[in-house]
Amino acid sequence: MFYKDQNISINKQIVAKVFKYQKKKFSGIKFFTPNKYNMQVGLMSHNKHHIINPHVHINKKKVIKNMSELLIIFSGKLRVYFYNKKNIRSKSVTLNNKDMILLIKGAHGFKVLEKTEMLEVKQGPFTGDQDKLKLKKL
Repeated sequence: MFYKDQNISINKQIVAKVFKYQKKKFSGIKFFTPNKYNMQVGLMSHNKHHIINPHVHINKKKVIKNMSELLIIFSGKLRVYFYNKKNIRSKSVTLNNKDMILLIKGAHGFKVLEKTEMLEVKQGPFTGDQDKLKLKKL
């Protein structure tokens, strides 16, 4: 399993990274995001008996300026729409089985094209409507 990554940019700013599933062999570790991103996405593939040494992550105070979300499509088809600073729909991308997307900044919306099962991972704590500004239409 492997992923081909693609940046989605609006007004010369990266608003998302799309990870399209590739059916090819991969071994080792590959991170698709730079260290400066507030959410890291990496792929690992190791052979039987490989050891990942025990470790602990050091607690540090960090300032998160943009709420990021990672969507992993288990099955189905999902169209993701991206909006510019004036909240006008600017771009879209379609995700299929095993694709992923890291939503980095800016407004986005979704249309389910086929029955879809997906996992969403985002930073917390999440305070519902206090953390979200809804646009009027897709």
